[in-house]
Amino acid sequence: MKRILLLMFVFSLFAANVICQISLDLSPEQKLKMLKERVTDNLNNNILSYWSAKMPDEVNGGFYGRIDRNNRVIPDAGKGGILNARILWTYSAAYRVTKNPEYFKLATRAKEYVLAHFIDKEYGGAYMMLDAKGEPQDTRKHTYTQAFFIYGLSEYARATGDREALKAAKGIFKLFEKNVLDKEFNGYYEVFSRDWQRSRERLIGERTPADEKTMNTSLHIMEAYANLYRVWPSKKMAERLENMVNIFLDHIIDKNSHHLICFLDRQWNGTSQIDSYGHDIESSWLLYEAASLLKDPDLIGRVKEVSIKIADAASEGLLADGGMLTEKDRSTGHLRLTRSWWEQAESVVGFTNAYELSGNEDYLNKAIHAWNFIDMYMIDKENGSWFTSVTPEGIGGGEKAGNWICPYHNGRMCLEIMERVE
Repeated sequence: MKRILLLMFVFSLFAANVICQISLDLSPEQKLKMLKERVTDNLNNNILSYWSAKMPDEVNGGFYGRIDRNNRVIPDAGKGGILNARILWTYSAAYRVTKNPEYFKLATRAKEYVLAHFIDKEYGGAYMMLDAKGEPQDTRKHTYTQAFFIYGLSEYARATGDREALKAAKGIFKLFEKNVLDKEFNGYYEVFSRDWQRSRERLIGERTPADEKTMNTSLHIMEAYANLYRVWPSKKMAERLENMVNIFLDHIIDKNSHHLICFLDRQWNGTSQIDSYGHDIESSWLLYEAASLLKDPDLIGRVKEVSIKIADAASEGLLADGGMLTEKDRSTGHLRLTRSWWEQAESVVGFTNAYELSGNEDYLNKAIHAWNFIDMYMIDKENGSWFTSVTPEGIGGGEKAGNWICPYHNGRMCLEIMERVE
C-alpha cells in the first residue's frame, strides 16, 4: 500500500510538470508570451531569490564562495574572480531590466567589493582568487577572468551610469591591449603573472603547449568588449570589437562544419577535435549581438548568415527530450552525456535568436523544447535555483554555487528572453 501511494505521489509530481510544459502546438506569439512569463517568474522567484538569500557574506563582506550539493554554504571557501564578476553582471543587468531596488542594492554590493578587494592597486587588473576574508589568494592575471570583470563593471555602468565602474572596466581593457594582445598574429594570450608577465599555464582545458589561443576566452573577450562599447562607444573600442568579430569569422569558426574550434596555436591552426555544443549555440547569438552594435550592414549580413549556420551545427547536440549535450570528441566519437545547466540556458537564447533572424519556427520550437527540459529537470523545485548538471537518467545534482557556478548563464537567459519578447 505504501509503495502504491509513493508511486501515485511521484506520478502526480511528474504530471504536474508535464502540465506546466509549453506546448509546441501553440502559435509563435503564444509560445513567446508563455516563455517570457515562465522565465520572468524563474528569475525573480527562483534564481535570484535563492542567490539573494544565501550568498551575501555578512561577516567578511561580498559574497560567499561556495554552496555544496546539499545547499550548505561553505563560509571559508575562497572567493573566485569569475564568480564575483558574474554576480556583478547578473545583478546589474537584472536591475537595468526590472528596476527592482533590491537588485540595485546587491549589484552595488558586488561593485564595491570588486573595487575594494579584487582590483590590483599596484599592477592593475583583477586577482583570480581571494580567500574568504578578501585577501589575495591567487594573484595571477587570467585573461578569461579579467574579461568577466570588464563585462560586469561595464554592465553596472550601463545600468546606473556609474563612472567609477566604467573607469575600472576601461583600465582592464587598456591593459589587455598593452599586455595580452598578440601583436604579431592577433588574438589574446591566456595567463599572466601578477605583473603581466606571460605564463604558459593551462587553466581552461588546454591540453598541449601548442594551445596558445582558446575559443572560450576569445568568446568572452568579444562579449566583454561589446558591453564596454555600449557605454564607451569610442573609435578605438569599435575597432577592437570589430577585430574580435573578425577573429571568429576568420579563424575560430570551422568553415566546413560551422562548429567552433576550441583550441588553436598562435597562428590560428586548430589543435582540437572537440565540438562543444554549448559554446556553439552561445556564440551564435553573442556574435550577432557584437556585430549588430557596430551598425555595419555588410558585417551584420555576413554574421547573420554565419550565426544561423552555427545554430544548425549546435543542433547536433540536441537530444529528443530537448536537452543539449556538452561535447563530442571527434577523434574518438566519445560523447559527454551529462548535461550542464549553462548549455541548456544558452540553447534557449541561441535558438530564439536564430528564430528572430530567420523567421523559421523550427528554431523557436527548439528553444521552447530546451526550456521544457530545463523546467522538468534542471530547476531545483525543492531548494531553489538550478541543479548544476543532470545525468543521462534525468537526475539533477552538483554544487549550487562556486567559482564557475553562478547566476550568469541562467539569469542572462531569463533577461534576454524578457527583453526580446518585450
